[in-house]
Amino acid sequence: MAQDIRDLFKNEKVSHEKMPQHHQDRFLKRLDEAFPEKNTSTSNYVWMRVAASIVLLIGLSFGAYKFINPNTSGIEETQTIVNSESTVATKTLGDISPGLKKVEDYYLASINLELSKIKYSPENKDLFDGYIEQLAELDTEYKKLSKELTNSVPSELTVNALIDNLKLRLNLLYRLKSQLEELTPSEVGTEEVKQIS
Repeated sequence: MAQDIRDLFKNEKVSHEKMPQHHQDRFLKRLDEAFPEKNTSTSNYVWMRVAASIVLLIGLSFGAYKFINPNTSGIEETQTIVNSESTVATKTLGDISPGLKKVEDYYLASINLELSKIKYSPENKDLFDGYIEQLAELDTEYKKLSKELTNSVPSELTVNALIDNLKLRLNLLYRLKSQLEELTPSEVGTEEVKQIS
Protein backbone atom coordinates (compact mmCIF):
# COMPACT_ATOMS: atom_id res chain seq x y z
CA MET A 1 0.00 0.00 0.00
CA ALA A 2 2.77 2.42 0.81
CA GLN A 3 4.54 3.76 -2.23
CA ASP A 4 7.63 5.73 -2.68
CA ILE A 5 6.85 9.32 -3.57
CA ARG A 6 9.65 9.38 -6.13
CA ASP A 7 7.99 6.59 -8.02
CA LEU A 8 4.70 8.48 -8.03
CA PHE A 9 6.32 11.55 -9.55
CA LYS A 10 8.06 9.48 -12.21
CA ASN A 11 4.80 7.89 -13.28
CA GLU A 12 2.76 11.08 -13.23
CA LYS A 13 3.15 13.92 -15.59
CA VAL A 14 4.02 16.89 -13.51
CA SER A 15 4.08 20.29 -15.01
CA HIS A 16 6.81 22.57 -13.86
CA GLU A 17 4.75 25.69 -13.95
CA LYS A 18 5.87 28.63 -11.97
CA MET A 19 3.66 30.17 -9.34
CA PRO A 20 1.92 33.40 -10.32
CA GLN A 21 3.73 36.59 -9.60
CA HIS A 22 3.22 37.99 -6.03
CA HIS A 23 1.67 34.71 -4.96
CA GLN A 24 3.71 34.67 -1.75
CA ASP A 25 2.68 38.24 -0.87
CA ARG A 26 -1.01 37.44 -1.33
CA PHE A 27 -0.61 34.29 0.77
CA LEU A 28 1.06 36.22 3.61
CA LYS A 29 -1.66 38.87 3.43
CA ARG A 30 -4.39 36.25 3.75
CA LEU A 31 -2.52 34.65 6.66
CA ASP A 32 -2.35 38.00 8.44
CA GLU A 33 -6.08 38.51 7.93
CA ALA A 34 -6.89 35.05 9.27
CA PHE A 35 -4.46 35.21 12.20
CA PRO A 36 -3.87 38.83 13.19
CA GLU A 37 -0.99 39.64 15.51
CA LYS A 38 -1.82 39.98 19.19
CA ASN A 39 -2.42 43.47 20.44
CA THR A 40 0.73 44.56 22.29
CA SER A 41 -1.03 47.43 24.04
CA THR A 42 -2.75 45.02 26.46
CA SER A 43 0.58 43.50 27.48
CA ASN A 44 1.77 46.97 28.48
CA TYR A 45 -0.93 47.12 31.17
CA VAL A 46 -0.27 43.69 32.68
CA TRP A 47 1.93 45.19 35.38
CA MET A 48 -0.87 47.61 36.28
CA ARG A 49 -3.26 44.68 36.74
CA VAL A 50 -0.75 42.93 38.99
CA ALA A 51 -0.24 46.11 41.04
CA ALA A 52 -4.00 46.59 41.40
CA SER A 53 -4.38 42.99 42.55
CA ILE A 54 -1.66 43.46 45.17
CA VAL A 55 -3.26 46.67 46.46
CA LEU A 56 -6.64 44.92 46.64
CA LEU A 57 -5.12 41.96 48.52
CA ILE A 58 -3.41 44.25 51.03
CA GLY A 59 -6.65 46.18 51.56
CA LEU A 60 -8.68 43.01 52.15
CA SER A 61 -6.03 41.66 54.53
CA PHE A 62 -6.05 44.88 56.55
CA GLY A 63 -9.85 44.85 56.70
CA ALA A 64 -9.90 41.22 57.85
CA TYR A 65 -7.28 41.98 60.52
CA LYS A 66 -9.32 44.90 61.83
CA PHE A 67 -12.49 42.77 61.84
CA ILE A 68 -10.88 39.87 63.71
CA ASN A 69 -8.95 42.02 66.21
CA PRO A 70 -11.24 44.89 67.23
CA ASN A 71 -9.99 47.40 69.80
CA THR A 72 -12.52 46.13 72.36
CA SER A 73 -10.97 42.66 72.69
CA GLY A 74 -8.69 43.61 75.61
CA ILE A 75 -5.49 42.44 73.97
CA GLU A 76 -3.33 45.33 75.14
CA GLU A 77 -0.90 44.33 77.86
CA THR A 78 -0.75 47.81 79.33
CA GLN A 79 -4.01 49.64 78.96
CA THR A 80 -4.53 53.33 79.44
CA ILE A 81 -7.51 54.84 81.15
CA VAL A 82 -8.23 58.47 80.48
CA ASN A 83 -9.11 60.39 83.63
CA SER A 84 -10.31 63.96 83.57
CA GLU A 85 -6.90 65.06 84.90
CA SER A 86 -4.33 62.79 83.16
CA THR A 87 -3.65 59.41 81.58
CA VAL A 88 -2.68 56.62 83.98
CA ALA A 89 -1.17 53.29 82.90
CA THR A 90 -2.99 50.40 84.53
CA LYS A 91 -1.37 47.31 85.96
CA THR A 92 -1.92 43.91 84.49
CA LEU A 93 -1.35 40.46 85.94
CA GLY A 94 2.08 40.47 84.29
CA ASP A 95 3.10 43.46 86.43
CA ILE A 96 2.50 41.46 89.63
CA SER A 97 4.52 38.33 88.89
CA PRO A 98 6.05 36.42 85.97
CA GLY A 99 3.86 33.37 86.70
CA LEU A 100 0.69 35.45 86.43
CA LYS A 101 2.03 37.01 83.24
CA LYS A 102 2.27 33.51 81.71
CA VAL A 103 -1.31 32.77 82.76
CA GLU A 104 -2.56 36.06 81.34
CA ASP A 105 -0.61 35.60 78.09
CA TYR A 106 -1.95 32.04 77.72
CA TYR A 107 -5.56 33.13 78.08
CA LEU A 108 -5.19 36.20 75.85
CA ALA A 109 -3.47 34.12 73.15
CA SER A 110 -6.17 31.43 73.39
CA ILE A 111 -8.91 34.06 73.18
CA ASN A 112 -7.33 35.61 70.07
CA LEU A 113 -6.82 32.19 68.50
CA GLU A 114 -10.45 31.19 69.04
CA LEU A 115 -11.64 34.54 67.70
CA SER A 116 -9.58 34.02 64.55
CA LYS A 117 -11.03 30.52 64.04
CA ILE A 118 -14.65 31.68 64.16
CA LYS A 119 -16.19 32.02 60.71
CA TYR A 120 -18.50 35.00 60.50
CA SER A 121 -21.40 34.88 58.05
CA PRO A 122 -24.70 36.70 57.66
CA GLU A 123 -26.55 33.58 58.87
CA ASN A 124 -24.78 33.59 62.26
CA LYS A 125 -24.64 37.38 62.65
CA ASP A 126 -27.16 37.60 65.50
CA LEU A 127 -25.54 34.81 67.49
CA PHE A 128 -22.06 36.22 66.85
CA ASP A 129 -23.10 39.77 67.82
CA GLY A 130 -24.67 38.54 71.07
CA TYR A 131 -21.45 36.84 72.11
CA ILE A 132 -19.37 39.86 71.08
CA GLU A 133 -21.53 42.06 73.32
CA GLN A 134 -20.93 39.68 76.24
CA LEU A 135 -17.21 39.73 75.49
CA ALA A 136 -17.25 43.53 75.41
CA GLU A 137 -18.95 43.60 78.84
CA LEU A 138 -16.33 41.22 80.20
CA ASP A 139 -13.60 43.38 78.71
CA THR A 140 -15.05 46.45 80.43
CA GLU A 141 -15.15 44.54 83.71
CA TYR A 142 -11.54 43.43 83.15
CA LYS A 143 -10.49 47.06 82.70
CA LYS A 144 -12.27 48.03 85.92
CA LEU A 145 -10.49 45.22 87.77
CA SER A 146 -7.16 46.32 86.26
CA LYS A 147 -7.85 49.87 87.45
CA GLU A 148 -8.65 48.51 90.91
CA LEU A 149 -5.39 46.54 90.82
CA THR A 150 -3.52 49.75 89.92
CA ASN A 151 -5.14 51.93 92.58
CA SER A 152 -4.84 49.53 95.50
CA VAL A 153 -2.50 46.88 96.82
CA PRO A 154 -2.83 43.69 94.73
CA SER A 155 -5.13 41.27 96.52
CA GLU A 156 -5.84 37.62 95.91
CA LEU A 157 -9.50 38.41 95.21
CA THR A 158 -8.65 40.91 92.47
CA VAL A 159 -6.11 38.57 90.86
CA ASN A 160 -8.58 35.67 90.93
CA ALA A 161 -11.31 37.90 89.49
CA LEU A 162 -9.02 38.89 86.61
CA ILE A 163 -8.13 35.26 85.87
CA ASP A 164 -11.79 34.20 86.13
CA ASN A 165 -12.69 36.99 83.70
CA LEU A 166 -10.20 35.64 81.17
CA LYS A 167 -11.45 32.07 81.70
CA LEU A 168 -15.05 33.19 81.20
CA ARG A 169 -14.17 34.97 77.95
CA LEU A 170 -12.42 31.87 76.63
CA ASN A 171 -15.35 29.65 77.66
CA LEU A 172 -17.77 32.01 75.88
CA LEU A 173 -15.74 31.66 72.70
CA TYR A 174 -15.72 27.86 73.02
CA ARG A 175 -19.50 27.94 73.47
CA LEU A 176 -19.93 30.24 70.46
CA LYS A 177 -17.73 27.96 68.37
CA SER A 178 -19.73 24.85 69.36
CA GLN A 179 -23.05 26.57 68.62
CA LEU A 180 -21.78 27.68 65.22
CA GLU A 181 -20.65 24.11 64.50
CA GLU A 182 -24.15 22.87 65.42
CA LEU A 183 -25.69 25.32 62.95
CA THR A 184 -23.34 24.52 60.05
CA PRO A 185 -23.28 20.68 59.79
CA SER A 186 -26.45 20.68 57.70
CA GLU A 187 -24.83 23.16 55.29
CA VAL A 188 -21.59 21.17 55.21
CA GLY A 189 -23.48 17.93 54.56
CA THR A 190 -25.26 19.37 51.52
CA GLU A 191 -22.00 20.72 50.14
CA GLU A 192 -20.36 17.31 50.52
CA VAL A 193 -23.27 15.65 48.68
CA LYS A 194 -22.93 18.17 45.84
CA GLN A 195 -19.19 17.51 45.60
CA ILE A 196 -19.63 13.73 45.54
CA SER A 197 -22.22 13.77 42.74
